[in-house]
This record gives sequence, structure tokens and C-alpha cells, in this order.
Amino acid sequence: MSKPLSDHDRKKQISVRGLAGIENVAELKQNFNRHLHFTLVKDRNVATRRDYYFALAHTVRDHLIGRWIRTQQHYYEKDPKRVYYISLEFYMGRTLQNTMVNLALENACDEAVYQLGLDMEELEDMEEDAGLGNGGLGRLAACFLDSMASLGLAAYGYGIRYEFGIFNQKIVNGWQVEEADDWLRFGNPWEKARPEYMRPVHFYGKTEHHEDGVKWVDTQVVLALPYDTPIPGYRNNVVNTMRLWSAKAPCEFNLKDFNVGGYIQAVLDRNLAENISRVLYPNDNFFEGKELRLKQEYFVVSATLQDIIRRFKVSKFGSREIARTDFSKLPDKVAIQLNDTHPAMAIPELMRVLVDEEKLSWETAWDICLRTCAYTNHTVLPEALERWPVDLFDHLLPRHLEIIYEINRRHLERVAAKYPGDSDRLCRMSLIEEGGQKRINMAHLCIVGSHAVNGVAQIHSDILKATIFKDFYEMEPHKFQNKTNGITPRRWLVMCNPGLAEVIAERIGEDFIRDLDQLQSLRKFENDEAFIRDVAKVKQENKMKFAVHLEEHYKVKINPNSMFDIQVKRIHEYKRQLLNCLHIITYYNRIKKEPNKQWTPRTVMIGGKAAPGYHTAKMIIRLITAIGEVVNNDPVVGDRLKVIFLENYRVTLAERAIPAADLSEQISTAGTEASGTGNMKFMLNGALTIGTMDGANVEMAEEAGEDNIFIFGMRVEDVDALDKKGYHAEEFYKRLPELKQAIDQIAAGFFSPKQPDLFKEIVSMLMHHDRFKVFADYEDYMKCQEKVNALYKNPKEWTKKVIHNIAGCGKFSSDRTISQYAREIWGMEPTLEKLPAPDDKQ
Repeated sequence: MSKPLSDHDRKKQISVRGLAGIENVAELKQNFNRHLHFTLVKDRNVATRRDYYFALAHTVRDHLIGRWIRTQQHYYEKDPKRVYYISLEFYMGRTLQNTMVNLALENACDEAVYQLGLDMEELEDMEEDAGLGNGGLGRLAACFLDSMASLGLAAYGYGIRYEFGIFNQKIVNGWQVEEADDWLRFGNPWEKARPEYMRPVHFYGKTEHHEDGVKWVDTQVVLALPYDTPIPGYRNNVVNTMRLWSAKAPCEFNLKDFNVGGYIQAVLDRNLAENISRVLYPNDNFFEGKELRLKQEYFVVSATLQDIIRRFKVSKFGSREIARTDFSKLPDKVAIQLNDTHPAMAIPELMRVLVDEEKLSWETAWDICLRTCAYTNHTVLPEALERWPVDLFDHLLPRHLEIIYEINRRHLERVAAKYPGDSDRLCRMSLIEEGGQKRINMAHLCIVGSHAVNGVAQIHSDILKATIFKDFYEMEPHKFQNKTNGITPRRWLVMCNPGLAEVIAERIGEDFIRDLDQLQSLRKFENDEAFIRDVAKVKQENKMKFAVHLEEHYKVKINPNSMFDIQVKRIHEYKRQLLNCLHIITYYNRIKKEPNKQWTPRTVMIGGKAAPGYHTAKMIIRLITAIGEVVNNDPVVGDRLKVIFLENYRVTLAERAIPAADLSEQISTAGTEASGTGNMKFMLNGALTIGTMDGANVEMAEEAGEDNIFIFGMRVEDVDALDKKGYHAEEFYKRLPELKQAIDQIAAGFFSPKQPDLFKEIVSMLMHHDRFKVFADYEDYMKCQEKVNALYKNPKEWTKKVIHNIAGCGKFSSDRTISQYAREIWGMEPTLEKLPAPDDKQ
């Protein structure tokens, strides 16, 4: 029997990783050694693993630079319409491997590194995640950047270069502990500072009204220093830019009026200005009205708009004038997409620039603003909607408050004209919420100031029109659209699951990577014995690999033949990790009751971060770890049930866990998860989904067929009906003995014998004020999990359903999502044409 291939030799055979030509490899080795030589300063002649990583990163970066310069030159000459995606979060993860994939360098680099006696995976593991996001919203922005570059759009991602990203999560004695994420500690080889494009941003001060217009004076200035990161498209030689702003105090900061002895303090106080880009706020789906956060929001918007207008004015446009001055053409050359309401200040800021600085009439400026801006809504949860106190605005951004009042005055005039005498409607639709302390409703500002408003899955867009934005939809129905989210198949299939990408490519070729709809042609292999075997084998290999990783990092031995049942996402009551816990406890109780029955073995993994101030979410983590302590140490259960909390869930851990999953848990209360994108990643990587009819699950069931996905629980209509009738948890508790047993165990301290009342708050919440109706879906969830167990016992039928799911994934590519944004909102046309490579003679 031939000996099994080494990991390295197996990778060499994967065609989707690019060709490793001999000249190519020799050149890479030469460049690697050159970079290593320059990395090592004279007093250090022993290279560390980090030195090797930096040498490799710089070698790969060299292949980006020429394409980057050429792409930007191409945009300057062709002067296409440009899209500016403004987001407070870009959850990028690692860059090295993604760049190698998109440049078709993976096999060549692998071979070069191997010939130099190094291990590619060890080097890749040196890279820090760029964790500049909380979860779905930030990761969506990252997928969108990849798709915009791959579709040849002239696109720019604009955000903040946080010095500290999302905290690192440690689990200590079962509790979450946060640690600062000092991701820039060793430097970032992928960014380039651009001090020549530094911009001033103003805060505080007051307004002066003169005949010739309004002046905003006596402001404090903070400088915005841009850092550019290249964003390569998939094998099309396009390299776009993500520009992240960092806050710098101006040289004269606090020094103009210092007195004797104040100099040291004045220099120390520079930190106050520079704190703006210090840290990412770690809240997901929750609004915390802090002044520093509003400063961050205005900081990114002000710097970005100055940049947009500078670029608009100087672009080559078939004219010899030094600059464009006709702003009526702005909407033909610029599209601005607001990723949630966080960059909503772009609307009043654009108005301020056009009216106060460029001296346009209000009407002209407003028309330009409307046609330029578009808004994506990401949630219907009331606690997540941004409502800033008017006094805070008055203090921090006095001119913008005046502009918002004027926008509102004109807006309410139009409402009153259309609905005479309907004062309730005026109240509901105002940008200013009265009552108690006056607040600005940022979602209302975004709707009024944009030409397009979209939700992120069909059910979510329908809910927006029927509920929270109903009045606005009735008044301007043409504004409202749907753009179902997607994920990039480059990172979420080719990169994280090369084995699966390869067995697919062997059957249908490689074009599916840029046109995911082609996965449909896998349907004809659904009953193909060899393909079924190959898909099952790849899954088993991924599970073995992840099991080894877990053993190394968590010291838990798990049964790789058990079903890997995974729920990874931020910890939140609406995502119902508690429902998952109740299933675990019930399954545990059943095994204990009949230990000799043939149970389907499961390893349940739950991972995700809780916002540091979200007490209930932290208690949920503690409950999960407590259940694990009991279940994992019960000899009666053995390896038929294991519970693992996946510590520090982040992009890089997702890339390991998702390819290894058998079952994906998407169990939010219907009507609460706007879309979800993890659900799509699991589906693409060969897991089956158990889920409610919520978010994009609805469309996944549509694409794969309801028979191929485990749907349970209330629909949105049922939730509404239950709200009308009144949800009484005790009724379910009394009626369902297994539910009662589980709750009684939690309440009595069965899972926390040393602190019997540790979880009394959770029990009390579930019994008396559970907004997300966990008990109402418990019974159907348990029945549905039994169907999952039954199917898992028949591996062939299970794998057939997996193949059917993968074949239905085409819709969930972010390439499809971005093509729709481009055509239906931005007025741009995507292209699959390649730019010439830098070494091509033009």
C-alpha cells in the first residue's frame, strides 16, 4: 500500500491553489531571503518565526503593489463612478493567505517556504487577526470589499484604524474575562500610512450666521491620518483600497494658551484627541450613547467626505481645468453607502460642506445629497437603534444640529402636506423624538436623506416596511429595497476548506469560485457514490483536524465520529444560546435515564463573545461552561455527549470550526435576526442547518428545499399572535416534564453545586420576562433534534442532503449581493474583465 501523502504533498495537488512554476518558486525564495536580510538588524543574526512571517508577508505584498498602483492609475484615467462604503467596522481577520488565494500564489509560496525548510501553517499562525469589528456587520463589510474588487468596481472602504480591536476573550473559572487586543504590537505589514492625505476634523465651537452664510468657529481640531490597505480581487489584477483613519493631535494642540509649567500637561493631553481611534466599542446590536462614540462616528465621516470631494475635484475627466467645480455631477461620479446608522452624520456633513463651504443653495445641495447617499439597515431590535441626545449634539457638533433641525423642518412640511391633520404621524416620523430628553433618531435621518433604504434579507426588509419604517414606506415606497447578504466564497470556501473546493472543482471545474451559481450543477452528482464518498471524506478530515486543534488548545478529547453540533455567534438573548442549553440538558437527562440505548453521539460546541457590560450574556457563558463541567465528567455519558465552549471566537477560529461542522444552529426567535451570515458559511461548507424561519434561513430553505434543512418553531405570524395573546412561560413549564426537569436542575444548582443559586437570575428571566420566548419553541426544537439524530445515523442520506445544500448556495455569494447593490442602488455595472498584469506591456 502506498504511504499516505504528507500535508504538503497533498496541498500541491490542489489545483485551486494556483500553479507552482519553477521560475516562480525560485523568484519567491530570492525575494523572501532579501526581505529576511533587511528584516534582521545587525545585532540579531538568528531569525525568529515572526521574522520569517514578516519576510513572507513582504514578499507577497510585493506582488500586490504593482497591481495596486496600476488599478488606481486606471481609475484616474477612466474616471468611473466610485462607490464609498463607509463603516465603523471592518472585521478582516488575517490577510496573508487570502492575498495568496486571490493572486494565485498559494502553491508557489508553499513550495518556496517548504524548500527553505519552513512550515507554511506555522508562519500563517504568526499573523494577528485584524479584529476591527464585533460580528456580522463588520464581517459583511470585509466580504463586500472582496466582492467589489473581484467585480472590478472602483470601490473604497472607509473606516477607523482602531489601535485596539475587539477584546480577546479568556475563560477563567468558567467566566468571560476581557483582554485588550493589541493587534499592532509587532507592526502591520499590510498597511501603508499616507500622511500626505491627512485631514483636519473639527469639534465643539459655535456657529455664526452672516449674510454670506454660516460659519462654524472656535472649534477644536483633530487630524485624521489615513492608512491604506490593499484589497485584491480574485485573479483579475484589480487591487482596491481600504482607507482607515487614525486620530492625531495637531502640533499646536493645547499649546496656544499654556502658561508657565503647563507645557508637559499640554503634551500629555494630546492623548485626549488621539483617544478617538483608540478602541472599538464592543457592543453588538446595542446602542450606548457615549460622547466618544459620537466623536468616532463624526471623525470617520468628516475625514472621508473631505477625501471624496478632493478626489471628485481632481480626477482626470477629459478637461484641462485643474478641478471639477460643478457639484451637480457628484451623484454621477460618487455613491456613498452607509453601513447601518453609524455613519449617518455623512448626510448633515455633506449638506454642511455643500451649503456652508461650496455655497450651493439648500435645494441644490439636498438633491445632490439624496442622489448620492444610500442606507443599509441591520436590525429591528429597539435597543440597537441609535438615538443621540440633542444636548450632546449641541455641545459637540452645533452646526450639524442646526442642519438636522432644518432637514426635519422641511421633511415635516412634506409629511403635513401629504397627510393634512395627522399630527400623530408627524410625531412618529420626526427626526427629533420629544418626551423626556430630546433625541435624534438616526435611522429616520438616514431614510429621509437617502435615495435607497435596504434590509439584508427578504423577511427583514418586509418587516421594516410593515413595522418600524411603515410610515416612511407609505410615503416613499420607491426608496425601499432588499439586498440579501452574502459571503465571499474565496475566504469561506477556497481558503478555509481547500479539500472541499477541490472535490467540487474535480467535478465542475473552477469557475464556480467567481460565479457561485454554478454549484447548481452539483445536483447531478447527488446520487454519485464516488462524490458522496469524497464529500464525506473531506468532512471527516476537517473534523479530525479540528479535533486535534481542540485537544491542543482546550485539553479535551473528543470523539471525531460524533456529530459536531456548532453554534458560533455573539452571545445575545435573541440568538437563544439558552435554547441550545436546554436541548443539551434534556439530551443529557435522556442518556442518564436510558444509558443502554443507542444514542447518536454529539459534541456540542458553543462560542462567541459577550459585550463586557451585558450581564445576562456573561451569565449565559457561565451556564454553558457549568453544563460542560457536569456533562463532560459524567462516566455514564462517556463520549456520547460533550459540551465545549469555544474560547475567543473570531474570524480565524471560524475558518477552522465551520469546515468541521455537521450541524449549524441558527435558532433566533423569528423576526429578530436581520439576516445572519454564519448560516451561509456553514451551508457552503457542508453542514446541515437546524433553524427557525428567520433572517436568511428563510431563503436558504427556499434554495435548498425545506426537506433538506431542519426548520422548527414559530414563524413571525405565530410570534405576533403569541404577543397579542400574552406569552406565559409557566404554561410551557407546567405542560412539558422534560423542560420542567431542566429548569429545575438549573434553579436547584445541579450545574453549580458550590453556588446553588448562581443561575437564579437566568431562571427568573426565562420564567417571567423572556422577550424571546425560549420555552415556546422548546418542544418543536426537541422533536426537530430527534429528526437530526435519526438522519445522522444514516451517513449516506445525510451526505446527500449536504450535497443538495451546497448545490443551493449560489445565491449566498456576496458577489451576487454586490452586483445587486451596484445595479440597483449605485448605478454601476460590475465586470469580470481582467486588468492587465503589472508585467504585461500595455
